[in-house]
Amino acid sequence: MRVQGQELEAGKPTDGLSVEKMCRVAVVSRAGYYRSFAERSPDEEEMMLRSLIQKIVVEHRRRYGYRRVWFELNHKLGVVVNHKRVLRLMREDNLLALQRKQFVVTTDSRHSLEIAINLAGHMKLTAMNQLWVADITYIRLHREFVYLAVVMDAYSRKVVGWELSRSLSGELAERALEQAIVMRQPLPGLVHHSDRGVQYASRGYAALLEKHQMVASMSRAGNPYDNARCERFMQTLKQEEIKASAYRDLQHLRENLGDFMEQYYNRKRLHSALGYRTPEEFEREQNQNQDQTLKVATMTYTLGRANTSSGSGKGPQTPSPSPNPNPLLNNTEGAQ
Repeated sequence: MRVQGQELEAGKPTDGLSVEKMCRVAVVSRAGYYRSFAERSPDEEEMMLRSLIQKIVVEHRRRYGYRRVWFELNHKLGVVVNHKRVLRLMREDNLLALQRKQFVVTTDSRHSLEIAINLAGHMKLTAMNQLWVADITYIRLHREFVYLAVVMDAYSRKVVGWELSRSLSGELAERALEQAIVMRQPLPGLVHHSDRGVQYASRGYAALLEKHQMVASMSRAGNPYDNARCERFMQTLKQEEIKASAYRDLQHLRENLGDFMEQYYNRKRLHSALGYRTPEEFEREQNQNQDQTLKVATMTYTLGRANTSSGSGKGPQTPSPSPNPNPLLNNTEGAQ
């Protein structure tokens, strides 16, 4: 079964059969085929591998680092290759992911409004719609600054609501939350976590949470790590979309952000904390595997010396680890 390098790149040899179909007919694995191809024609295999890497990088607009490219090759395309080799080839072809710039703090927590205690750090998540995390960041256009508010499901890392505005007001955050509520229709008791910014502590936002029977939670003062999931998403957004693009105006920015969050991040981008699955793929698997009646979070927290718990009642618990981590790759993706 002989396939030339350029034909293999496209996955379709001259007879119209893809490599996957030929391997299925011949009862051999794609991994075995690619390994045999590398032994017979190392130069052609090198060209084929570089081409596949380039296609993955271009498809994801240089948002992927070498670990995600490696995962795509090995687990999506069946091409057996060492991650160190992928890193070397990407470095040689100048295909490494764009580097992120320094993080800028924009939260204004100097206000006299009521502050909620931090519940999120003491929750053991078991399903979606148990904990939402929210944050606001700024985006610099050619002649102005605009602001983006995001609401994310902490369990699946899926963006469930967002809003863009020229005004850094409480209404910006409220519209993002309202969009998330319409999309997800959460049950009463969902915990909503944010920083201590005035937008989230405002009376209007508190009233919206109360109306939908959500429980407010806020980070400790000056500690962005309490809202690490949403902070990490904002870094990814700026790294992979905003700093890699040029926008004509607010409408152009809105279109691109919608495409990135709804079409790319939620549906196509592999997430290392989800075992290299997309948020939507992860949610589908969770919905198939879990009983709807068991989707209740466990939360235990300590106030002074008294313990208050719900769920299992087994005492204080540490935050839950990332669900179903990928056992095949020990190192996490980091900024890539």
